[in-house]
Amino acid sequence: MQKTSYKIIGLSGTNGSGKDSLANYLVSQYNYYFVSVSDLLRQEVQNRGLPPDRKSLRQVSAEWRRQFGLGVLIDKAVSNFKQQTENYSGLVIASLRNPGEADRVHELNGSVIWLDADPKLRYDRIQANKAARNNRQSDNISFEQFLEEEKAEMFSQGDEATLSMNAVKQKADWFIDNSFKTFKEFADYISRQPYW
Repeated sequence: MQKTSYKIIGLSGTNGSGKDSLANYLVSQYNYYFVSVSDLLRQEVQNRGLPPDRKSLRQVSAEWRRQFGLGVLIDKAVSNFKQQTENYSGLVIASLRNPGEADRVHELNGSVIWLDADPKLRYDRIQANKAARNNRQSDNISFEQFLEEEKAEMFSQGDEATLSMNAVKQKADWFIDNSFKTFKEFADYISRQPYW
C-alpha cells in the first residue's frame, strides 16, 4: 500500500447528493484542496468539441480508464494536487464513479465517502442550483430523465471501464444521508464527523 503525507478523501454518491458542497466545506474549514473529476472530464469533452452532456462524460471517462487504468482520474487529481505550491492539509476528490477509483483512493491510504438522499430532493436541489453547478445543459432535464441517467450510471453498461456507482458504494468506508433541508444543517452535521 502506498502511503501519502497528506489525507485523501474520495467522494462518491448520487447526483445532487452534496458531493461538491461537502468538498467546498472541507476546503473552507479544513484547508483541503478540491479536485472534481467531473470538471476534469468536462474540460476534455470541451477540448474535443463533444456535446457537454453526461453521455459524453461517460464516454471520455471509460476511454481514459481503458487507456491509462481504472484509477486514472484519481491519479490526475493527485498530480494536480502535487503541482500546488500552497500547503494543504489534504486532498478531496469528487465524484468517483468507477470501483477502480475507490480502489486507487484506498491504495493511497485514503477513505471513500458515499453521499445520498431522496431522488426528488436531489433533483429539486439540482434545478434550484443549475447556474452555480456549471453544467446547466446536462442539468436541464425532466425528473424522469434524471432517474434514467442515474440508472445508467449506477450499474455497469459494458466492460470494467464503464461507470458502476453501485460498485463504488460497496467499497465506501462511510455513508452520509444528506436529506438536510439547508446547507447549515448539513454543515453542522459535517462538523461533528471524525473523518476529516
